[in-house]
Amino acid sequence: MGDVQKAEQDEISRRSRFLGNVSGEPILTRKTSGAAKAPKPAAKKPSATKPVAKQPVAKQPVAKKAVAKKAPAKPKAAKPKAVAQKRKLAPQPAAEPTLRERILKSLDDDKAEDIVTIDLAGRSSLTDALVIASGRSSRHVASIAEHLARKLKEAGYGTRPVDGLAQGDWVLVDAGDVIVHIFRPEVRQYYDLEGMWSVPEPERAAV
Repeated sequence: MGDVQKAEQDEISRRSRFLGNVSGEPILTRKTSGAAKAPKPAAKKPSATKPVAKQPVAKQPVAKKAVAKKAPAKPKAAKPKAVAQKRKLAPQPAAEPTLRERILKSLDDDKAEDIVTIDLAGRSSLTDALVIASGRSSRHVASIAEHLARKLKEAGYGTRPVDGLAQGDWVLVDAGDVIVHIFRPEVRQYYDLEGMWSVPEPERAAV
């Protein structure tokens, strides 16, 4: 059975070749009688596209947020201390001694005795005060007077007149606002200047 079919197929193939060569038309066989297969679509070639240059985008400035500045912190008030500190006072310069104070100090330094001060302010036009003192001897009286005149000159009162220095019984030093009398004790008692100037002034009668 298989040999018969094979022989038929050989016969058909010969005829088809012969007829095809005479007419020029292809003879459909079983293999070619089927529907022609649709041609495959050609693969698309990737088109070379030029890269598009990106245009630079202008950046808009971003507005900075205003940051509120913090106010500086107020310094804390110092707590009062329990014990108040004592303020140190600057030492004040010592007041210059007056003329009368200089005279009394000089007499005291030279060991003058029985020093008496009589205020004559408003009672005499010659001076404001009298200072009366005693020396133990004529030499002592002269020494007290000389030292007093020298100290007054050094203090800036100038050269003061000195009377009676040669005898040494009664020496007068004129210091201007103050007149100084230096006696030997017996001479002082004789003239008694304290008694004379210590007597109160008589009252003037009303006119």
